[in-house]
Amino acid sequence: MKQELASLCEKFIVNRDTIKGAFAWDSAYIYPVCAAIFTDKGQLADVEQMRRCRDILREQTGIFSNFRGTVKLAMISMLAVDGNPEGKLQKSLYVYNALKRLFFTSSYLPLASMIIADIAEPGVYEEIAGRTRHIYDLMKAEHPFLTSGEDSVFAALLALSELTDEQIAEESEKCYEILKADFFSGNAVQSLSHVLALGEGSAREKCERTIELYRGLKRKGHKYGTSYELPTLGVLGLLPLELDVLIEELAEIDGFLSGQKGFGVWGTGKKQRLMYAGMLLASYYIEQEGSPVMTSAAIGSTISLIAAQQAAMCAAVAASSAAAASSGSAD
Repeated sequence: MKQELASLCEKFIVNRDTIKGAFAWDSAYIYPVCAAIFTDKGQLADVEQMRRCRDILREQTGIFSNFRGTVKLAMISMLAVDGNPEGKLQKSLYVYNALKRLFFTSSYLPLASMIIADIAEPGVYEEIAGRTRHIYDLMKAEHPFLTSGEDSVFAALLALSELTDEQIAEESEKCYEILKADFFSGNAVQSLSHVLALGEGSAREKCERTIELYRGLKRKGHKYGTSYELPTLGVLGLLPLELDVLIEELAEIDGFLSGQKGFGVWGTGKKQRLMYAGMLLASYYIEQEGSPVMTSAAIGSTISLIAAQQAAMCAAVAASSAAAASSGSAD
């Protein structure tokens, strides 16, 4: 494994253990995805900063706010990696209030709000909130039984695209039609189609490359998950790298994680572990300064990759939060 990639993996484990030690009463499902948020930014989790961000969240939001629901630790992590957490939360709450006028409240809206606040300029928040709702309605028209609250996160990312809303819906639907024969979960296929719609290239090329990546991993004994793991597979498929390289490096990271406490036989499932391996590999190539992808990719392609990566990260946060809530209700 490349030394830079090995260092990133080690940082991920340190971050997970640091967060777990400081927030011991949260769910085991949440710790790895929060660790990925810090690792993605090349940061070590700062417990004092996280606690400060928790206090900021308490001061600025009510006890029943969705910012303090099942996604709370993810929200804290997203604030803590920012140099101005107070300002970031203020902007996120503004976007959230704009979205609340258009959507039923849910635990997914804070994620969508933070994405928009991160990427868009304040002057266009209202416009993007409106586009988010319109794109969501277009999704719902195509797939009334598949589209639910979590798709508001994807709609928010898609609303940041330079394509028109109709072009976005058409591209997503093309991807969905190509992918559905190979993956069985309609919800997961829809999420994957949204991620691929953010990327450049034709729908056919993007989908066939992602399918071949899935099959290549399976041939090597690494069966990738076909539920909420799929969006991250889509990000990997969008990377301008040889599939053999992606498969080899993904297998190396998975092998490293399998030897870590909590990721072995009795810990996180193999499919989830492979998803985290994919998140780390995507971070290495997208966020890490001087990576071969970022030194060769065009500006437009880079922005598309970052948006797709954010969408996949949010899918993992949402799924982990849902799993945590389900686990809590079963206790």
